[in-house]
This record gives sequence, structure tokens and C-alpha cells, in this order.
Amino acid sequence: MCRRPVAPTLSPFRPIPGGPSPDPLHGSFRSPLNRARAEAAERNAQQLLEDETLTRLLTTRREPRDSVPRAREVFVNRNLRMSGVELIGFDMDYTLAIYHMRRLEQLSFDMTLAKLICEYHYPAVVGHLIYDHHFVMRGLAVDRLNGNILKMDRFGHVGRAYHGLRPLKPEVWRELYRNKRVRLRNPQFAWNDTLFALPETCLFAGIIELLESLGQKVDYGKLYDDIREAIDAVHRDNSLKREVRKDLGRYVFLDPELGPALHKLRSGGKRLFLLTNSAWDYTDALMKYLLDGQLPEYPSWRNYFDVVVTAAGKPGFFTDGRPFLELDPSTEEGRVLGEATTLDRGKVYSGGNLARFEELTGYRGENILYVGDHIYGDILKSKKSSLWRTCMVVQEIEDEITYTATRQEEIGTLTQMEILRERLDDEVNHHKTLLNLLERRLDREPLTPEERESTEEQRRQLKSELDKMRRALKEATDIADTLEEDVEEGFNPYWGLLFKEGNENSRFGYQVEQYACLYTSRVSNFLHHSPMQYYRSPRDQMPHEQAGALSARLSPMGGEGPPKGAGKD
Repeated sequence: MCRRPVAPTLSPFRPIPGGPSPDPLHGSFRSPLNRARAEAAERNAQQLLEDETLTRLLTTRREPRDSVPRAREVFVNRNLRMSGVELIGFDMDYTLAIYHMRRLEQLSFDMTLAKLICEYHYPAVVGHLIYDHHFVMRGLAVDRLNGNILKMDRFGHVGRAYHGLRPLKPEVWRELYRNKRVRLRNPQFAWNDTLFALPETCLFAGIIELLESLGQKVDYGKLYDDIREAIDAVHRDNSLKREVRKDLGRYVFLDPELGPALHKLRSGGKRLFLLTNSAWDYTDALMKYLLDGQLPEYPSWRNYFDVVVTAAGKPGFFTDGRPFLELDPSTEEGRVLGEATTLDRGKVYSGGNLARFEELTGYRGENILYVGDHIYGDILKSKKSSLWRTCMVVQEIEDEITYTATRQEEIGTLTQMEILRERLDDEVNHHKTLLNLLERRLDREPLTPEERESTEEQRRQLKSELDKMRRALKEATDIADTLEEDVEEGFNPYWGLLFKEGNENSRFGYQVEQYACLYTSRVSNFLHHSPMQYYRSPRDQMPHEQAGALSARLSPMGGEGPPKGAGKD
């Protein structure tokens, strides 16, 4: 009878097989042919690096271009070759049109509050509420069951929480959120990820604060639903936009670089389209204000765009099957002429859907770049329904970058304290280990008087050093925590920085990273780049690569294709 040989038991004192050996445990064999090709590539690389003519060409200074402020840069999550993009689409509100947020939020807040009192019969006392623009930012979640406002990190853990306008009591916060992850798919929670949603968050917290201070019981779910319905009605019946149209200069920034930026893209061979949820009358008025008269080559704003689609119904545009309807642009309301069978330059359409759009334009997938401001309506849904490349407009990023630049000294000190804290923590643990070894030796080993005295002296020295480092660690931790809190609250006293929550990216920052190929503060930032620009992102690195593993240097720039979250449910 034949028996298979039994592998010897591994000795606990020998290294695990593998590593730098002729037969690595986790590697594989390679052919001499592959190695020969690699050696030839290494020789060619050396010749290329030593080519004097090439070196001169690459080191000759170009004509200096105007310096682009960091806050006006285009930031890259996923490599994108603009040379492969043939069609670029734009949302309008908060994308082509950048609103004066405080004025528009105040208008929305006041109109919604009036509707709650007049039509939903809320007590007149809520009419005295004051809008606090500091209390709101994008990326907050509303707990409809418990009446709380939450800010989460990328893992879904709650870092900050308010009930009304007051920080949630620590014991309540721990009970509700500390030991569990908030899942925004749960209907208990609503995620406010748009700038349009900021007033409703402030109203929700303010009404809870006021009514509960008067001893009234609040049905949080009903309150949120009422606010949501009221603010939707203000947008849906166009009452808000009618007020904005009366004084566009008060509510909308006029960007003199917008027209030149669009012209530069068109001059680079790109076709442009407008895809907005706004109705034709408001779209026409706003786009005239933004673009008419900026450049002589474009007598009308419509000349910038090859396709204009209004009332698109996003995010349904990316998933539903509504037909395109041709509109009569000579009428203010945009009278429907009939169902469209083509999408022609110079005409105006409403509705439609993604599949039909690609069919009628002849462009699809990665040949299309869509620029919008709404993670769910513009970015996430387009990524999950297609391979369109995406750019997200985050106008707040200019404020955050400009603010942190003013706190450079404090942030530098905070960085030093963080590094010092890490080193002290490591040394404290090392000294504790050494001290335990000495105390074990004193307790258990037979020592001569001289050896005992020497060991005791070592123990006293280690104990003194350990005490000093423990005090320094506590002080460094207090300093770091104080500086971090000061820097964060200097930007927003309630919620801190938009893109961070503690040591992690905020939920909002995580979503931008996951679903947007590019992000920037305004469309006109494209003016500072070539229409053929290759936008390169840093390559993702794992902690062992950040610690120095050379695999991090195999390809320092990131990959191409859809962002990380494109295939997620």
C-alpha cells in the first residue's frame, strides 16, 4: 500500500517559507524570455533618460501661464483623457449657474416657513425663526424617527449629532449611533446632499428646538415630511424661481469666465449639451443672464450648445423611458410641438431618457462627460446607469481651501503634534515592555547583590523616562485635540470641515471620491486647462505601500475608467 509523504510540522522558530528565496511560497515562475524583454526595457529606459536633446526640450521653460489659485483647480479621482471625450453635458442650477447661497437659502427658508404656517397650520410663533446659515452644510443626514441631525464619516459612523440646535447628549448619542452604523437606505434616515436641501435641514432643527422649548411634543417624521412637501411645492410651482427671476443679479453670480471656458471646449472639438431639470422659461431667462453678450461669436446662449434639454426629470432621466418632446422656444412656457425623433442643434427639448439620448446623438459611454452638482441626481445615477464620465461642481470647496490656507500655522503645529504623539505612544509602549521584563527579572531570577542593584537602577531610570513620556503624551494629545477642534470649528462651529469627519473623510467627501471622476468649484475652471488635458490622479496606496513598500512606485498615477463606486448597488 502506497502512502503519501506527510509534510513535516513547521518549527515555530523558523521563518514562514517564502520571501526572498529561489522558490517563493506566494510567487510564481517566470520564463527567461520575459526576463530578457525586461532587461532590454531597462537598457532602453537608461538611454531615454540620458538623451540630451530630450532633456533640453523637457527642461526649457514654457511661456508662463497665469497662476491658477489652488481653490480654482480641477481635482481628479480617476484618470480621464479629455482627448477621448467628444460630448460634454452640463446641469444648470449650481453648475453653470452659481447662486449666492445665503440669499437664495434665506428666500427658500422664508417662503417654506410661510407655507408651513398658512397651508400646514403650524403655529404662528414658528414664523419668528431666524435662518442660521452656519448650522447647515451638505452631507448631513436627518434621523426622521428621533429628530436628530447627523454628520457621518465614510464608514457610516456618526461623528457629530444635534437634536434641535443643541449637541445630542453623550449617553443618547452612544445609545442611538455609537455601536451601530447608520444605513441611509433605511427610510428612518434622509440624506441632504444638495444645496437646495440646506434650508429644510435648518427648518427641521429650528422648529424642533422652538416647539420643544415651549413644552410641545413633536412628531419628527411628520415634521420632516411636511417641510419636504412644502419646500418641494415652492420649487415645483415656480414661486421661488419667479422671485429669483425678478432680480437675477441679486441671487446669481455672473462669471465672466464661463463663456470663454465653454468656447475653449468647443474650439477643442467638443460638442456641448445642456441637461437641466428646470423648465424652459426659467432656463431661458437664467442662461440669457449668464451667457448672452459674453462673446461676439455667440449672439445667443443657445449657440454654445448642440443639444438643449429642459425639464429632464433627473434622476429619472437616467433610469426611466420618457420620450423627448420638442418645444416651441418662441413661447415663454415652451409649448409642446410633439414627440422628437431627432435632437437637432438650435432646437429645444424636454423630458427624455439616457438610452434614447445616446441613440439620437450617436455618443455613448466614456465619450460623454457630464458635469453636475448633485451626487444622487447628476453623478451617482449617471454612473450606475451608464459609463458616462462625471465631474461634480462643489462650490463650497473654494471656501474650505481658502479658509485652511489662513490656518496654515496652526495646521503645521497640529501636524507636528500628531507626529510627536505617534512617536511618544510607540516609545511609551516600548518602555512599558522593557520595564515589565526588568520587574519580572527582579521578581523571578536569582540575582547577585551587584546584579540586583544594577537592575534596580535600570528600572528606576526606565520608570523616570516612562513617566516623563506619559506626561508629554497627555500634553501632546490635549494640544492636538484642541488645535484640531479649533481649526474645524473655525470653518463651521457645528459641523467642522465639509470633506472631513474626525480622522476620516466625511460621508459627503467619500461620495464625491467614489462617484465623481473629477470635481471642481465651478465650470469656468476648465478655462485654465487644455480641452485635450489628461487629468491624472494619484495612485491608490495601501498602508504597507504608504509605509515604504516599493509596489507603491510601480505606477504613481491612477487608472482610467469609471470611479470606484460606479458598479455599486
